[in-house]
Amino acid sequence: MSDPATLLTALQFGDGQFPSGGFAFSWGLESLIADGQITRPGFGAFLGGQMQNRWASCDRVIIAHAYAAATDLPELTVLDDLADAWATIETLRMGSKRAGLALLGTHLRLGTPGARNFKDAIDLGDAQGHLPVVQGLVLAGIGLDRPSALAVSAYGMAQSFCTAAIRLGLISHLDAQRSLSDLRPALAQLIAEPMPDIDDMHSFTPLADIAAMRHPDQTQRLFSN
Repeated sequence: MSDPATLLTALQFGDGQFPSGGFAFSWGLESLIADGQITRPGFGAFLGGQMQNRWASCDRVIIAHAYAAATDLPELTVLDDLADAWATIETLRMGSKRAGLALLGTHLRLGTPGARNFKDAIDLGDAQGHLPVVQGLVLAGIGLDRPSALAVSAYGMAQSFCTAAIRLGLISHLDAQRSLSDLRPALAQLIAEPMPDIDDMHSFTPLADIAAMRHPDQTQRLFSN
């Protein structure tokens, strides 16, 4: 990412102020905190586990394949169906679709190439708009190379967890920056690793998944999942 234009593009679309819709989701973190399953000292390890065992092994693979298929609408719909099949937990499945549609809507208004065709497919019922598929599509559309696109996605997810933890009072802003700094070398390594075949993707974050399933039973909720 030595090209200044590429760097500036990545900074713009990876900025926490970019209207991606991710602020509404904690991806199970809210219930974990409410149940006392995660504490301030343990947040960094939790964040690393989510990025290693969910983003890198599952989301990253879908994003990369959607990036490669950015101009192939039928292939994008196949990937979207796969993302839907993988999202076996209702709250996470709905969160992925809501976040994906929010991100797609922003890029639709910005005129990002490919956004209109995919939105039309969603309106026709041919696609659902899961977040990893939309990320691959729009990050290719704005002209980022694949490593830069994956870096934007990885940073966005990590930042989303940090923002949720701050809003829930678990960590401070400085804690979040420390966690992101500690995680950065591992994320860089994950981005550089060879991309698995789509059939080899997997995810294993049982604690957060169970928390997400229990989230609708929480009497007070700040986030949608």
